[in-house]
Amino acid sequence: MARRSWPELMELLGRVDAVHGLHYVLMYLVGQLNGGLNEFLARVPSAMAAAVAAAGLNRLGRLLGGPRLGLYAGLLLAVLPTTSRYAQEARSFAFVMAAAVLATCALVKALHSHARGRWLVGYAVLLALLGWFNLLGLLLVPAHTVTLALRRPGRRMVKRLLLAQAAGIAAVVPLLILASAQSSAVGEAAPVTAGTPFSYFTWLLTPGQDTLPTTLKLLLTLTALTTLTLLVARRHKAPPLALAVGAPWLTVPPLLLAVVSLGHPLFAYRYLLFCLPALALLLATATTLTTLRLRVLFVVLVAVPLASSHLAIRQEDSRPWDTRAVIRTLRVHDAPGDALLFSGARCGLIATAFKEAFANRPDLGRAQTAAVLGDLNHLPADPDLLQQRLAHTSRVWRVDCNHLSSAARQAAARATAAQEEALIHAGFSPVYHHSVRGMDITLEQRSTTGQRAH
Repeated sequence: MARRSWPELMELLGRVDAVHGLHYVLMYLVGQLNGGLNEFLARVPSAMAAAVAAAGLNRLGRLLGGPRLGLYAGLLLAVLPTTSRYAQEARSFAFVMAAAVLATCALVKALHSHARGRWLVGYAVLLALLGWFNLLGLLLVPAHTVTLALRRPGRRMVKRLLLAQAAGIAAVVPLLILASAQSSAVGEAAPVTAGTPFSYFTWLLTPGQDTLPTTLKLLLTLTALTTLTLLVARRHKAPPLALAVGAPWLTVPPLLLAVVSLGHPLFAYRYLLFCLPALALLLATATTLTTLRLRVLFVVLVAVPLASSHLAIRQEDSRPWDTRAVIRTLRVHDAPGDALLFSGARCGLIATAFKEAFANRPDLGRAQTAAVLGDLNHLPADPDLLQQRLAHTSRVWRVDCNHLSSAARQAAARATAAQEEALIHAGFSPVYHHSVRGMDITLEQRSTTGQRAH
């Protein structure tokens, strides 16, 4: 998205995906400042946002319980695999997490600082920033309200904080209005079930995509649950404000999102990444209440699961689509004049994201680009145009994306069927096939030409 021109980007945000507009604009500016946006540069801002979140949690821990709590909380957030996973993603979720941490810091400072007016203004601004990065990040506001109810800072202070919350939310109303008209662009989310709370807790510790064997995942989860149980048992020795901040932050947003998802499915774990610092804060609080021997035991128990998860998320096949494997296949087996055919418009965006890798390979199934249309998807070529293009090539690489939502899978299945029919009609047959995570790549070649690919 950030590679589009400014008019193209504005046209897109006026039609769809406005909820990610702030991130797109930020990435566009990064690209402009650096003379272009490559894959590495696109990931750097998220890594910086994750670092800000860890540093901010260190500061928050110091405010809530002293230097040791701050150190433990910041370090724990930094080493959790889910933090690393989204620090690698060129998406907005790490920014949402950082904004949530900073907003919570501003809340705590407003409760205890003499310069309360300044921190209240900062709190409102950070809540607005949180909402503009992702509307669902505003689920933090009810969690903060629960914190106020638990701490009872006084009627006057409560009124001032509620006004700051209202101001922050009001600043996001334009985005809310625009996004409500674009609700059809929301992707598929899993249904909420009885197992959702446990899955949510496990995901916070280590992200999905089979990053850990079941045994190691269970060991990590049980160790974390035991640590939190210890915190509950020794809660009277814990800093009261740390519990009042951390517990609602961890539990209220997913609970509200689950309730909303009963009517309109939205419960995707990535939307709750901003709750990860709360888990780190509570685990760190529990750790400060234990003996050195118990702290060493916890580290020993989680060392192997955490290390294994970190190694797994750094593998190329740890993502839903192993695009790198497809690029390697093309580099090894392609020949001059080869063309591409993607199953579905969204799958074709891979060639847009990795322009250099797919250069000089025309996409036969694309009539117009998404950028020209001001949309997320390319306009597919009609059957007649596809037949005309197939007549001028002898080898076509067909790329099928399998890791799709149900609606996208249906569209991709229809596109694949139409493409296969066109290929057969034009005299093509498959001569090479390779499957990778979330994708299939097939070389289609005219029956009367060449040798079989190996």
